Amino acid sequence: MSFLQVQKKIKSGNFSPIYLLYGTEVFLIEEIIHSIINKVLTEDEYDFNLSTYELKETPISLAIEEALTIPFMGSYRVVIVKDPQFLTGKDQTKVEHDLKAFESYILNPVPETIFVVVAPYEKLDERKKIVKLLKKEAEVVAALPFNEQEMDKWLENRVKKYEVAISASAKELLTQLLGNRLVMIAGEIEKLSLFVGRGGTIDETTVQQMVSKTVEQDVFSLVDHVVHRRKQEALQVFYELIKQKEEPIKILSLLARQFRILYQVKELSKRGYSQQNIAGTLKIHPYVVKLANQQGKLFSEKQLLKFIDELAETDYKIKTGKIEKQLALELFIIQAVSVV
Repeated sequence: MSFLQVQKKIKSGNFSPIYLLYGTEVFLIEEIIHSIINKVLTEDEYDFNLSTYELKETPISLAIEEALTIPFMGSYRVVIVKDPQFLTGKDQTKVEHDLKAFESYILNPVPETIFVVVAPYEKLDERKKIVKLLKKEAEVVAALPFNEQEMDKWLENRVKKYEVAISASAKELLTQLLGNRLVMIAGEIEKLSLFVGRGGTIDETTVQQMVSKTVEQDVFSLVDHVVHRRKQEALQVFYELIKQKEEPIKILSLLARQFRILYQVKELSKRGYSQQNIAGTLKIHPYVVKLANQQGKLFSEKQLLKFIDELAETDYKIKTGKIEKQLALELFIIQAVSVV
């Protein structure tokens, strides 16, 4: 089940006795845990009815004993177990876990206990009996990077918490600037919401004014100017990076990475890969794929490969002292925007 679907169920008070939260988006996992805790426990109940166990240090049998205990002065007990490496093919812990007891609990969980298994791994070992059982009996949430539609919905839900609205262009720019860094996006949304005030709207201008840019984002803008043949704007971004004392070799490396992404997206699209499949293959955000797809259309594969080769040659010349590094990048930018 998706993150958004599970959040909706929790909000309506529809709980499962066991949750399996796995995936690399730790922020989403923490969001679900907080939603469960805030919905079923008061702050006064935390000391009595909330327990967390690190399974790399503690046997799961202790967590099961806790789960079997009736809640104290409350309706629910929440038991959270973290880092269950026995669900993967690489269990490096030295703690012995009674998986038979865990299997028994999964088949007969206590209704008054919400048992949350937190597995922050990209994959689980599907061959293992315990994994198969959990996936069959538990509410399973794959905390994976959002696709474009999921990100859009998540942003809408996020701003509603602050009673503000957000424009479509602001959502796109925010995603372009921060990618899939959900922790950073959540922090920026809070800041932007406070800035526009209750009932206000976060628009593209607000995002441009308030959201701090990283070197990677500036390089993305530089590439965007290059592919649209905007020489003056491209050089302006480059000079600003130099003014900020960014190392030209780092800029060159990021430029090469961006052009490789353009080429890879173009090549995979030609092979019939979907936007989501490309994102998964290249391990980049789906929105980055969308933008790269748009930018890549302005060059042929041959031209993109030529840029990648020229950047590699420029890197070699700089490191062997054959050309001054700032001049080398200036020449590359000027030549790149001149390509027909």
